[in-house]
Amino acid sequence: MRVISRSTLVKFWSQPEYSDSEGALKSWHDEAVKAVWKTPQQIKEQYRSASICGNNRVVFNIAGNKYRLVVEMQYGAGIAWVKFVGTHARYDRIIVETVNEY
Repeated sequence: MRVISRSTLVKFWSQPEYSDSEGALKSWHDEAVKAVWKTPQQIKEQYRSASICGNNRVVFNIAGNKYRLVVEMQYGAGIAWVKFVGTHARYDRIIVETVNEY
């Protein structure tokens, strides 16, 4: 998959208060760029805790569910577009299907 954009992840983990997310976000990114996800079911096979949501959004639990990553999947184009990365508390205040904080 082509991940748009790694810089969003770097910007997040570069903040001192979120630096503990770096390893988990790097691991997710490395796995995502090697993946060829064509369906939500393929994501669930690799990430059982991922939540498949409306508007082609997938929510990944990061660092033991301390953080959440919302990605819009464009399966046909092979694109995983990062729409949100943040704390679990901030995640609780967004609308997954429409969030666009990158």
